[in-house]
Amino acid sequence: MELRGKPTAAGRATQATQTAPPLEPSSPPPEPKESSEPVRPVRPAPSAPSAQPAPPAEPPPSTPRIRFLRRLSRTVLAALVTAAVVVPVSAAARPRVPAPAPAALAPPTTATLDEAYTANRANAAEASRMAAAHGDRTRAAADRAMAAPSRHFLSFDGRGQGLAVEVLGDLAHADRVAVLVPGSDTTLETYGRFRAGAAALQDRLNSLDRRHGFHGSHVSTARPHTAVIAWLGYETPGTVSTTVLTTGRAEDAAPQLKRFIRELRGVVGEKAHVSLLCHSYGTVVCGRAAHGLDAGDIALIGSPGTGADSVAALRTSARIWAARGADDWIVNVPHVHADLFGTTVGFGADPVSPAFGAHVFAAGTGGHSDYFKPGSVSLDNLARIVLGATSEVTRA
Repeated sequence: MELRGKPTAAGRATQATQTAPPLEPSSPPPEPKESSEPVRPVRPAPSAPSAQPAPPAEPPPSTPRIRFLRRLSRTVLAALVTAAVVVPVSAAARPRVPAPAPAALAPPTTATLDEAYTANRANAAEASRMAAAHGDRTRAAADRAMAAPSRHFLSFDGRGQGLAVEVLGDLAHADRVAVLVPGSDTTLETYGRFRAGAAALQDRLNSLDRRHGFHGSHVSTARPHTAVIAWLGYETPGTVSTTVLTTGRAEDAAPQLKRFIRELRGVVGEKAHVSLLCHSYGTVVCGRAAHGLDAGDIALIGSPGTGADSVAALRTSARIWAARGADDWIVNVPHVHADLFGTTVGFGADPVSPAFGAHVFAAGTGGHSDYFKPGSVSLDNLARIVLGATSEVTRA
């Protein structure tokens, strides 16, 4: 870039020297005179301030959003490659498992619970038979376990990944109900681990109830009747998939969850206290469903975010709880969100941050899959929330 400024005297001298005609070849150059001082080149005087070159522009600040988008580009690329390679290969290697259509049942009532349980066990047994005939022994075994006489399903659908809503406890007489909403990779094949968490919670509810007689937020001689519902009522995203990065599955699932809670009231009545215990991607589902949801408490555990920036943004009258285990890898997920190509990627604020405004409770040293582990701090606190023993909940 050429700098233009007012030439100084030294500058004019230099310019004159540069523009002088060259010496004739026939004229030998004059002999240099010896001098005790070294020859110093003539330097132009500093230019005026206006002629100074502009300093290089500083790079833009590295905000959390920018850092997230940089990481996101790599994550999305990896997920797209996985989806483009793994999913088609898996689909080709394992065709869709055949299964009967779900049993046609009206919304349940106290009087029709046994009818629903019987119909759904029969449906699971038929799904197991069809899966076995298809050669899928894993699905056949999972369906067969669900057809056992001791199992109580409000709904069952063996098609695709599979859907199931199971009751543990006496729902007909329950006045405190916990609804568990699972996260990614929960299917009929992996349903056993989800149910194990629900069973551990029901056992803990019973043991705390017998020990303390919890009822509401105070000790009472009246024993509460509890039930736990394992709600696999939506098609969960895979952990390694593009869908797990977006709110799409949660937006589809939220109306299903809200409808289920409305139908649940037809069984337990308006006075029963309903708590939602939402895990991992399930917290995104609960965040999308929170507005207008007829629940007293919503607990967000191992959450990547809900899609909302605060409790107020959830627009719910439910009391919001949040917890994260010390060894939960979800802490490494950036808590921001961005709209890319018409899709929301990321899930916003961290529910355990003070700015979010939830009641943060202790979850111990467990990892992402340990919140319902028997004997854990998190399981004890979740049971206390369900029982209404909020003064007994240990805070983080």
